Amino acid sequence: MTATKGLEGIVATTSSISSIIDGVLTYRGINIDELAEKATFEEVVYLLWFGKLPNQSELDDLKGKLSEASSIPEEVIQYVQGLPKEVNSMAALRSIVSTLSLYDEEANEMSDEANIRKAIRLQAQLPTIVAAFARLREGQEPIQPKQGASIAYNFLYMLTGEEPTDIAVEAMDKALILHADHELNASTFASRVTVATLSDMYSGVVSAIGALKGPLHGGANEQVMAMLEEIGTSDRAESVIKEKLSNKEKIMGFGHRVYKNGDPRAKHLQKMSKQLGEVTGNSNWYEMSTQIEEIVTGSKGLKPNVDFYSASVYTSLGIPRDLFTPIFAMSRVSGWTAHILEQFENNRLIRPRAEYTGPSSAPYVPMEDRA
Repeated sequence: MTATKGLEGIVATTSSISSIIDGVLTYRGINIDELAEKATFEEVVYLLWFGKLPNQSELDDLKGKLSEASSIPEEVIQYVQGLPKEVNSMAALRSIVSTLSLYDEEANEMSDEANIRKAIRLQAQLPTIVAAFARLREGQEPIQPKQGASIAYNFLYMLTGEEPTDIAVEAMDKALILHADHELNASTFASRVTVATLSDMYSGVVSAIGALKGPLHGGANEQVMAMLEEIGTSDRAESVIKEKLSNKEKIMGFGHRVYKNGDPRAKHLQKMSKQLGEVTGNSNWYEMSTQIEEIVTGSKGLKPNVDFYSASVYTSLGIPRDLFTPIFAMSRVSGWTAHILEQFENNRLIRPRAEYTGPSSAPYVPMEDRA
């Protein structure tokens, strides 16, 4: 047996949910470009779970169920209120979702029907959780979701307490679509490994959140925004980035292991970043980002990934930097739960082997003879 570092190039399972072939990302065979331009996030959720785009009746039914399930138990609100004020937002989300499972009577029910109902609750409640967490830490009361409103609309409304603009809702909806699934990424693999033991859906999602928390996965967009804030203004972008490159510092938001010719999702967020900058009258983040892209792509040949322009999109929407990765989670839970449902359909325990590199034939040394 020979190990492959990071499992790069290893095909670990079969899946019909999403694919990345020759640099083209599809959900259930539909190009991400078409979905980003034509679909709503709720349509994408249905597509990921059920394998096809919904008709109007099916979409209305799903939206109704998501809306009905969007409030979270009062006990969970009380738990969030008791969290330390400076707690890491992803650590908080991980713990809150784990707590949420304690108040779901179907948490350990493993029927197909129960698992679909849990997927609906998780998708509906994660945006409510993220918004409630953000408000409670600022000493503000949580806002209840509006019945019948879209997930994108409701999240922005619950976060700010104000009616979001159409362009803001469009940007958020598009970001949710683009982050919904991405084949067998680290967090999705973590969720499948967990539920392959026949653990419950909540445990799978908590495992996924733990994986997404890392800066090499979901945390990259936060690091992009930290870099933009460090640079500050467009006139400093060239000198700062060139200095970072000369110091061999990693520029976050560029390159991707599975894309050789650029991440197909990035262009949609770049467009939204430009539009939001024009609407808000502050194009600084967008202009700085385009300068950085030109420098990094020109000197290193690396192209921006989905994290790079999502940072300026979320900032233009007035979202605090440490909520970027929780927003990633409230989108990707659609993909996680789709993969969990698929894993349950044809389950086999995921148990790879390791190439042993330690000593061989080592003797047992009695205590009195040990150094």
